[in-house]
Amino acid sequence: MREMDVVGVRVEMPSNQPIVLLREVTGERYLPIWIGAVEATAIAFAQQGVTPPRPLTHDLLRDVLAATGQRLDEVRIVDIQNGIFFAQLVFESGAEVGARPSDSIALALRTGTRIVCAEAVLDEAGLAVPAEQEDEVERFREFLDHVSPDDFESH
Repeated sequence: MREMDVVGVRVEMPSNQPIVLLREVTGERYLPIWIGAVEATAIAFAQQGVTPPRPLTHDLLRDVLAATGQRLDEVRIVDIQNGIFFAQLVFESGAEVGARPSDSIALALRTGTRIVCAEAVLDEAGLAVPAEQEDEVERFREFLDHVSPDDFESH
């Protein structure tokens, strides 16, 4: 398992499909995962520190965990099959729950939980970005500085 950071979310053109981009903490691979608009908004809200007037589903789950004394230890991206990613939520009790990576990432950002990815998933779907191409990633980060969660709403 490789620890990952969330670079951010963006809308991929021309398909108008949101993606979340993860990056190896110690490495040069990136992992793009196509996600839904609702999850893109949830991830963007968490990254920007936006607190909605009423809790979103991921906020509710975080609050339920806190109220019941459960702690989310780790989010694992464990598999990819036919282009579909699979994740697991791993709790301190040892319980594991299957989940979509987008929901798992949104929850991890709200709980400060580390995100890891199976080496086999990175081998299959990861993109190596050598240091000389980091300027493209920097442009992506600049985009993230100017995008708002409203940009991911369905039209």
